[in-house]
Amino acid sequence: MTEFVSVGLLLPLLGTMLGASFVFFMKHEIPTLLQKTLLGFASGVMVAASVWSLLIPSIEMSMGEGAVSVFPAAIGLLAGVFFLLLLDQLTPHLHLGSDTPEGPHSRLSRTAMLSLAVTIHNLPEGMAVGVVIVGAMQGAMHEISVSAAMAVSLGIAIQNIPEGAIISMPMRAEGNSRWRSFLIGSLSGVVEPLGGIAVILLASLLTPALPYLLAFAGGAMLYVVVEELIPEASQGQHSNLSTIGFAVGFVLMMVLDVVLG
Repeated sequence: MTEFVSVGLLLPLLGTMLGASFVFFMKHEIPTLLQKTLLGFASGVMVAASVWSLLIPSIEMSMGEGAVSVFPAAIGLLAGVFFLLLLDQLTPHLHLGSDTPEGPHSRLSRTAMLSLAVTIHNLPEGMAVGVVIVGAMQGAMHEISVSAAMAVSLGIAIQNIPEGAIISMPMRAEGNSRWRSFLIGSLSGVVEPLGGIAVILLASLLTPALPYLLAFAGGAMLYVVVEELIPEASQGQHSNLSTIGFAVGFVLMMVLDVVLG
């Protein structure tokens, strides 16, 4: 079980590091058309993971019946959305492709604020992996198998590959060295295992709250998709490529969850 937990927590980070390593092989920024496709792909994976791996299990393991069974999922989802909204408001950060910082005024460097934006983005993914691992560890009590938990971890790792490249390549364009760009891109993924560990520790103390925590992670991921990924992917021309990427990412994550679950 220890190996399962370690692999589940580290897979998303390895995906980010693999994507960040593209900075050593690509001379310029990722082409706009490819970037839009990858952003759409990441959105599709995150939405599918939120629905199939987090919200549906949250409803299924609820102790209530009828309309009451959906309460934990509804409350947890809204709590996750508002938590990310609050974090977004309290953290100075700068999104890729933007020159206007968000959050409170800060004297942080542009690179630091770009890194914080990515950290906010990655936090709910780590939480999602952590909470499904807890569900799998308590398999006799809940309906989340080890395979289903690994499917979530693998799906997020896959979408982290293009995400790591999308992070490291602009860092290189900002004037950072290849190694510095790689390290910044890789470190942006460190928050994922840390977030997963925090959720595992919390959930082990609050087992009855697991349905709420599943939905909380799902709501946080949906916030990132709606607030950041889809708007970035839809700006300008060729937004249809992001739609195709979304469909492919959603189907891939859905298949992983059903086949491995």
